[in-house]
Amino acid sequence: AMRHAQLLGARDPLMWKLLPTLVGEMGRAYPELQRAEALISETLKLEETRFRTTLERGLSLLSDATNTLGKGDMLDGETAFKLYDTYGFPLDLTQDALRAREINVDLSGFTDAMERQKAEARSHWAGSGDKATETIWFEIKEKFGATEFLGYDTETAEGVVQAIVRDGKSVEAASVGDEVQIVTNQTPFYGESGGQMGDTGIISSDTAKLAVSDTQRKGEGVFVHIATVAEGTLKVGDAVALTVDHARRSRLRANHSATHLLHEALREVLGTHVAQKGSQVAPERLRFDVSHPKPMSAEELRIVEDMANEIIVQNSPVTTRLMTVDDAIAEGAMALFGEKYGDEVRVVSMGSGLHGAKANRAYSVELCGGTHVAATGEIGLVRIVSESAVGSGVRRLEALTGEAARAYLAEQDERVKTLATVLKAQPSEVLARVEALVDERRKLERELTEAKKKLALSSGPAGGDDGVRDVSGTKYLGKVVTGVEPKDLKSLADEGKKSLGSGVVTFVGVSADGKASAVVAVTDDLTGRFSAVDLVRRASEALGGKGGGGRPDMAQAGGPDGTKATDAIEAVAAAIAG
Repeated sequence: AMRHAQLLGARDPLMWKLLPTLVGEMGRAYPELQRAEALISETLKLEETRFRTTLERGLSLLSDATNTLGKGDMLDGETAFKLYDTYGFPLDLTQDALRAREINVDLSGFTDAMERQKAEARSHWAGSGDKATETIWFEIKEKFGATEFLGYDTETAEGVVQAIVRDGKSVEAASVGDEVQIVTNQTPFYGESGGQMGDTGIISSDTAKLAVSDTQRKGEGVFVHIATVAEGTLKVGDAVALTVDHARRSRLRANHSATHLLHEALREVLGTHVAQKGSQVAPERLRFDVSHPKPMSAEELRIVEDMANEIIVQNSPVTTRLMTVDDAIAEGAMALFGEKYGDEVRVVSMGSGLHGAKANRAYSVELCGGTHVAATGEIGLVRIVSESAVGSGVRRLEALTGEAARAYLAEQDERVKTLATVLKAQPSEVLARVEALVDERRKLERELTEAKKKLALSSGPAGGDDGVRDVSGTKYLGKVVTGVEPKDLKSLADEGKKSLGSGVVTFVGVSADGKASAVVAVTDDLTGRFSAVDLVRRASEALGGKGGGGRPDMAQAGGPDGTKATDAIEAVAAAIAG
């Protein structure tokens, strides 16, 4: 639809403008269309804008690939697949674009290319070492049942060693230096899940001491302690004491609870379309991804952060309840899409809302199996440190809490003070001073660019005092320039056209790394005789490049060999001479 709209002359996104009609026709049958109309409209407009770039680039590449084909010919499948795989140009769009010219696509060749690509991807894939030992955890589960997790209520517990796994095999004992995986009947160690990293700590018995570096969940509910034997010998059946690293667990709890608060604040500020799409709760920081179609503004992030901190300073209790999934959702608990929940779920509630519909109600209510603070005040402070894109329609936030957030703010404050000293200004004046310096730099860069252009136009070029010569009755200006950015070559060519009045202009710029960029411009009265696109391709070939593109009056190309710049100038002259 976008291609045909483009053929009709549409240059701006327009599909999104049809949304109100769709909502009017189908909104009663699909109420979510009405609820999310603003989000759908924004997303559709962004997708159209993004795909227009793909469309224009793909059509240009397709034109280059088929300029020698005629009616009844066939585009090879390799090229069609490259358009799809490398440039995102769909096969059906390639077929549609070629149909009017009665050119077909080699579908079997396209399929073969796709299968080769899949086979290559499979050959590079290597499964994790855990795959080889996965059956062990199921055997342990069958023999002993699931591990009982005690970590919601305690960070220390006693247990019995049920299994020791070393190098993928069950063993009866482990000695000093052995790296092993330990399964006990019960544990206070949290096994990594739901984005929260696993606990670390110490396992000890009368005869051994082990340092636990991570805790994972295997099979169906088997908690596996990844540990190194530091002292003595540990045997299957030994009674052990399990002690979680309290400081690390405290930071994990704070970061996990802060994730819930930020999630709810984002829904308040951006809309209820926001949903968590993945997270990582580490002791150092938290990171989570949410559905949102565009970057968040600095003001939105500030409001989100302020809202979360308002709940933190309430120091209100964090409560947990066990109930069925249906009852939890009926009470407003948020379930995360893609998560698996059992018949009974843990519902975590924290804070009291202060604004709008949330006022005087539980602020954050989510289904969650992770560990959390006892009261929001334990989080101390939350500070958002970055916001970025991780995919279409998904944004990533990273934040710090507690002491890490305080240290970050102190470091930022020190940087501002240092910058103020360098600028010989007060900290409050730093922003204005930097903005003035940036404006001054931009002005100087513009002046430098203009000076380089004037120098390029006036310097002695190949073939004449002013660079202009007669080529078979056509005035031709050809020059090799240095110190001019590729993006500035077109405006330089425009100046050259004005100076000629009628003729052809070629500028070849050579960069510091030896690569070259060429621009060819043809005055309007000569575009019927010469195409800038055809001429710039000659220049590109001389520079060791391929192709090039643009309009009949202005085209640009590049090449890897800047030492051939003069050859490129002469190649265009030869093409003009015929």
